[in-house]
Amino acid sequence: MTSALRWLGQGLVIAFLIAAMGIFVDTPAYTSFPADQAMIRLSFSHGGARDCRERTPEELAALPPNMRSPMVCSRERLPLWLEVDLDGSPLVRTELPPGGLRGDGPSRIYEGFAVPPGRYTIEARLRDSAREIGFDWQRTAEVDLEPRQNLVIEFRSDAGGFVIQ
Repeated sequence: MTSALRWLGQGLVIAFLIAAMGIFVDTPAYTSFPADQAMIRLSFSHGGARDCRERTPEELAALPPNMRSPMVCSRERLPLWLEVDLDGSPLVRTELPPGGLRGDGPSRIYEGFAVPPGRYTIEARLRDSAREIGFDWQRTAEVDLEPRQNLVIEFRSDAGGFVIQ
């Protein structure tokens, strides 16, 4: 008799655990992203230029012959300046410092922006050199965003600059 009660008790505990798992699998309802929004993601890693200068003739003469490189560059990279506009309104305006312990690595960004679905004009601009005004890379694109669509803005210098897909 005691073994029958033991089997019945174990069966009830297992049934309770299975029912509890079934409830927690279905509730609470979780949505990773609202159904009435679209997502714009800005994601890239790019190294800015190095600060280089030409050596003077006096500096070259003072160096041993095997070290007479006409240009000298610092190890550190310059920070990037990034601007992204959505229909003329600023979405991102930021300076991206170089990565790495000595500031010699690429600058990185990864951000997401939820926007209502619709047609937008996206303007992306990047300065990766020592210039004070203006930008080295620019791209303007018209996009039509659907609900729950994920639009990615990347930067690849080998692909000609900004890639909006």
